[in-house]
Amino acid sequence: MSSPSAPRLTGVQWLICAIAAIGFAFDIYELLMLPLIVKTAIADLHPQIGTPQDWLPGGSMYVGWARTLFFVPAIAGGVFGLFGGYLTDRLGRRSVLSWSILLYAFGACAAGFSTSLYQLLFFRCCVFVGVCVEFVAAVAWLAELFPNHEQREKVLGYTQAFSSFGGLLVAVMAGLAAQYALLLPAIHGDHAAWRYTLISGLIPAIPLILVRPFLPESPAWQKKRQEGSLKRPSIMALFHPELRKTTIVTTLVFATTFGLAFGAIQQNPQILQGHVDVEKAVTEAQTAAKTKAEADGKPLTPKELGAIKGNTTDKIAAGVQGWQEIGGLAGRILLAFLAVKIVSRRSLFRLFQIPSLLFVPALYWWLSNNLKTEGSLQLFQYAIFIAGLVVVGQMSFWGNYIPMVFPVHLRGTGESFAANIGGRVLGTAAAFITLTLSASDKPDPAKIALMGACVVGCYALVGAILTGFLPEPKLGDESIDS
Repeated sequence: MSSPSAPRLTGVQWLICAIAAIGFAFDIYELLMLPLIVKTAIADLHPQIGTPQDWLPGGSMYVGWARTLFFVPAIAGGVFGLFGGYLTDRLGRRSVLSWSILLYAFGACAAGFSTSLYQLLFFRCCVFVGVCVEFVAAVAWLAELFPNHEQREKVLGYTQAFSSFGGLLVAVMAGLAAQYALLLPAIHGDHAAWRYTLISGLIPAIPLILVRPFLPESPAWQKKRQEGSLKRPSIMALFHPELRKTTIVTTLVFATTFGLAFGAIQQNPQILQGHVDVEKAVTEAQTAAKTKAEADGKPLTPKELGAIKGNTTDKIAAGVQGWQEIGGLAGRILLAFLAVKIVSRRSLFRLFQIPSLLFVPALYWWLSNNLKTEGSLQLFQYAIFIAGLVVVGQMSFWGNYIPMVFPVHLRGTGESFAANIGGRVLGTAAAFITLTLSASDKPDPAKIALMGACVVGCYALVGAILTGFLPEPKLGDESIDS
């Protein structure tokens, strides 16, 4: 359906887009932080039980805690995020959006001062709850603030592109933290890079506090509330006959998108620590540090050597993630461009979904067979760019699609169910499955890569089948006010 020509954005609307872009950027910043720091955080915080081998990647204790840190916060985010979506429909988009950003900024900062794995787990749960609620509130808010169809598609598409900027930023921040950790103030007597990376999550709260008074509420939601026509939201209403298919299919296909990311791509830091090129870099870094320390008359302790190993592998993993996020940024920009060109939402989604079904499982099968091939790390960096493009482009699709298939009084609740129960719980479960299947007495990064290939292949295949049942929404300007 054709739309009237879109008016130019006002100063307030530009401010809205900026705040939403910051929120989206730090959503992904927080989510992608854990894969970068989980290995070194567990090494620093684990209790003195079991053997040292048990706490290495692939060891029984390590696998148990890695699964817990990936999956328990996702469950917390899914459950409380669902409640947050309900509050978004009850209390309004703006206030819930603001509080959710403050919550995950606090959780991220506090996590950096954790003294045990249980503390880290609790604060990561706070982060996930904030992230899960923020995504839902921001998408509903943006969709309703821009009623013109073409303008709405562009705003949702391009502001979500900043999610990949957030992923790129966390990779850069992790690299900087690893490089300059010794120059930063000690935390609990240590200069662990993972702590500074976590604390950097406080950043998004700063602009929010400054501009919060100038942000308007969603006009569509506010109008219905003032008229007394805003129906009370209900999770059960999502399963009434007119919405049941939309809720179920959207939730399951959303889950397959997240499964592609968490089943394999987010396991890169654990996989690559066994790559021959990474092992070579660690040896070189430790040798250089030993030589310098001996020249200064201060030999390095085993703990200091371990920190050098952790910081070196973190830096390399951050570099690989940088390639992934540049690809993701390209995918989000491509999605934003195509969203106003392609009428069928299913066709738009399949442009990213089908390539991911073929490419991502094949990439991790190849990686599982080439961890000991010198020089293959560089080739993997180029390939992860493509994987990021096709997978992250799918993630951007959902922010444009979901507001169109749920009515105003259920928009936050419906988005939250699909994004949190589907994406954050069922989708993130892929990480739990991959880590469980790859557990072994002796750490085996190649097995993690192989199991990741199998898991994402299954998720992608299910998604490709179910996409045929994905409802086509109304795309005209009137659809957002329904």
